[in-house]
Amino acid sequence: MTNDVNSGALDGVRVVELGQLIAGPFCGQLLGDMGAEVIKIEPPEIDGKGGDPMRNWGHGEEKLWWEVVSRNKKSVSANLRIPEGQEIVRRLVAQADILLENFRPGTLERWGLAPDALHAINPRLIIVRVSGYGQTGPYSSRAGFGGIGEAMGGWRYIVGDPDRAPSRMGVSIGDSLAATYGCLGALAALHARERTGKGQVVDSALYEAVLQVMESLVPEYIVSGHIRQRTGSILEGVSPSNVYPTSDGEFLIGANQDAVFARLCEAMGQPDLAQDERYATHIARARNLRELDEIISAWTRTLTVDELEALMIEHSVPAGKIYRAPEMLEDPHFAARDALVEVETERWGKLKMQNAFPRLSDTPSRIRTPAPTRVGQHNDEIYRDLLGMREDEIAELKAIHAI
Repeated sequence: MTNDVNSGALDGVRVVELGQLIAGPFCGQLLGDMGAEVIKIEPPEIDGKGGDPMRNWGHGEEKLWWEVVSRNKKSVSANLRIPEGQEIVRRLVAQADILLENFRPGTLERWGLAPDALHAINPRLIIVRVSGYGQTGPYSSRAGFGGIGEAMGGWRYIVGDPDRAPSRMGVSIGDSLAATYGCLGALAALHARERTGKGQVVDSALYEAVLQVMESLVPEYIVSGHIRQRTGSILEGVSPSNVYPTSDGEFLIGANQDAVFARLCEAMGQPDLAQDERYATHIARARNLRELDEIISAWTRTLTVDELEALMIEHSVPAGKIYRAPEMLEDPHFAARDALVEVETERWGKLKMQNAFPRLSDTPSRIRTPAPTRVGQHNDEIYRDLLGMREDEIAELKAIHAI
């Protein structure tokens, strides 16, 4: 431990990451951003194939997701399908605080790395297991990607326009939620370990992570038989809260609280709307949502985005532009808070990406190192320096493609 507040709140915590693709690695990213030492195990490169598939994921001509999700990590290679690679995990676990994996349930057990076996090596170990359906139950052995968890957890059914099939978000929200809850569970388990001296298993299921953010969807059905439906760009019962047209683009306004709606009416030059019985209350506006949106749209069309934004700021109405990457890069608030930071990478030079969040005042999270460029880039540091392997032992593991 460095005892340097700039090293992050989890300085001194060692994580072994076995996961691939999205949910496991994103959980590792969160822990690494908070200061943990994250040792990522990747399949060794054999005949040009190997490494985490995330190295080749992303959008556009160049695949850059790896640069974000693997920052603050050290890459070592190990073939977990053979005994020699599995033994490497056991040796790492003996000196780790957290093991993170997102394989299909039963995979660790087949490799001789079940929680009981790992706890026999290190009783203080926290094992974070992220999967589609959880480690138990009749569906546990099924393959489960984020989109499937989103569907089962209730998210997909309510996203999109009512006259079309369910839509998806443009990001892998199910995976990210399961990873975030896995991280939350790891932090809770670290705290519990201070009292008990023992590690435990954190079981984060994709569908349950999605279910957790579904508000009162299930109780609404139980009590009143109400089933939420797709409502497009609006939220049923909440008005006005929508994307409105302007003379040169679109603009989001959220003025559904009574006092805020009254301020919007003042900005529109139509203060009487706030007293109109059709719109005066939250419930009344919900009943007349579409009619009210037409009135607001007729007004916003007469303004540019910038003019509308200035009026909303002047009248303290929550509102904002709809951002893409270009707008983020140009925005002074992003710049003032360092929401985007420049990371020096071996392949891309200085690369901007999202900073580490949330912000801690005394032990801030940060991006300390870029994503490892090569599979097994830190083999010598971890295997020789941490585990004390001899050079001939490392050479033998390479010869049999264990690393």
